[in-house]
Amino acid sequence: MPFWSSPRFLTIYSGVLTAVFAVVMLSGFSSRAASTSFEEITVQRINVIEPDGTLRLVVSNKAKSPGIYVKGREYQPGLHDIAGLIFLNDEGTENGGLIFSGSKDASGNSRSSRHLSFDRYEQDQVLSINAQNYNDQSAVALSMWDRPSWSIVEYLELLDRIAGLPEEQQ
Repeated sequence: MPFWSSPRFLTIYSGVLTAVFAVVMLSGFSSRAASTSFEEITVQRINVIEPDGTLRLVVSNKAKSPGIYVKGREYQPGLHDIAGLIFLNDEGTENGGLIFSGSKDASGNSRSSRHLSFDRYEQDQVLSINAQNYNDQSAVALSMWDRPSWSIVEYLELLDRIAGLPEEQQ
């Protein structure tokens, strides 16, 4: 019987092939460099997170724009209909943003807006810079608000409860 067809050779051959296959497969899952470079990337939304998974920054188009984040929970998803950046604090709570829009309607009217805001801890914005245009009219504002010290979560949960009521009770 030739060596190539002996059971001993086939056993060794099978074992070596299995070991090589295992090494190749497992080396594909080994850790690689911590960064990757791209020349260009096209996305609809980017979520920047901390190593523990805490969301810190959202960059999105208007279709993927987030709701309001408080301590990692998103309230009113799809609330905003505008592209931009939403900044979140160490606890995953929104604490400001940069949003922008602009378009021309079917009648030829142009409008655009820009907004930079800074939020109070677990509350809404306390400082914003806004610029808006409608055709030849424009407005620029620096706005400040005195927000309460209680968490906006109470208000957001109230809105959720109201939204769950029949329309006549809302």
